[in-house]
Amino acid sequence: MDKRVVTLMLVPVSLVLTLIARVNLSFAEFYALNIYPVLARAISFFSSKVKFSIGEFLIIALVAAFIIYFVYTFAHTLAEKSSQYFKNFFLNTAAFLSVVYLMYVLFCGINYHRHEFTYYSGIEIKESSKEDLINLCEILMSDANKARASLSTGSEGTAKLYDENYYGTAKRAKNIFDKTSMEYTVLNGNYPSPKLVSFSKALSYLDITGIFFPFTFEANVNVDIPPYQVPAVMLHELVHLRGFMREDEANFISYLACINSGYDDFVYSGTMLALGYVMNSLYYEDYDAYLSFYGRFSNDVRNDLKYSSSYWKHYETKVAELSDRVNDSYLKANNQDDGVKSYGRMVDLLLAYYSGQSAD
Repeated sequence: MDKRVVTLMLVPVSLVLTLIARVNLSFAEFYALNIYPVLARAISFFSSKVKFSIGEFLIIALVAAFIIYFVYTFAHTLAEKSSQYFKNFFLNTAAFLSVVYLMYVLFCGINYHRHEFTYYSGIEIKESSKEDLINLCEILMSDANKARASLSTGSEGTAKLYDENYYGTAKRAKNIFDKTSMEYTVLNGNYPSPKLVSFSKALSYLDITGIFFPFTFEANVNVDIPPYQVPAVMLHELVHLRGFMREDEANFISYLACINSGYDDFVYSGTMLALGYVMNSLYYEDYDAYLSFYGRFSNDVRNDLKYSSSYWKHYETKVAELSDRVNDSYLKANNQDDGVKSYGRMVDLLLAYYSGQSAD
């Protein structure tokens, strides 16, 4: 039998593993705590030996190889008037994708079905009122104004980070996450720093601020975005590297790491991340209260928000819209039924966290 046909059997194997993880939490949890960390540490040990993103290089190389292979197949099919070349093309491509799919399931897919972070942190999500939301906005607005006041303004007219370059920021992000894992031991592990994406503008056109590449276990960050957003994105991608795949959890853990970092630029980045979600919720809950809060931001904070709005408006294209739809489908396929709306659960986590803080 053709080895390529045998390789296609990896697809049902991958589907069975995913199904078991969906219906058996114990299996998913055992895998996340015992098998995934071994794979992640082993592979990231090698991928961390170079500064550039191996994942980015692989994506570009594979796209180029696919195009060349397709052109080669098409040309030979026309020249020799034989369908054998296209048969080989489809079989080889299908076999390759079967291996990729199994790697995806093993390297991150199963983790979508593990216990949520609330299980480990003791944070209990409860029903909240509009007053709770307003109180949370008050806290975050005050924190944002305070943190921004301690930062200088860069040449772009937005908050400036402490580091001369993003490599320094990435190193601090790793150390900050290691510090956070001391409080939440489920995040423990010797993992590398996030990596900077060379073609960051391309990610902006796709409306992507960062991406965890599971095949090389790299936390990749778009460094073309407004500077003050970069620290929170770095920590967000590091959360995925530590095995928590849900977007709402990655945002929340990033926020916790930022505000407890001891660095005002990270505090500001995490607070602005949280504030964006909370203010968006308030916009729909009480528009007048939203306007009132917006008017109480410091001039520097408002300038940063305007800069961010202008930046992302520049990248509002059909490509970004398509990318959002693909991401929505991807999230729904991976146990996040709300799709991109699952990011909105960030507000519930924040409300629960501060409710617990006040109770203490």
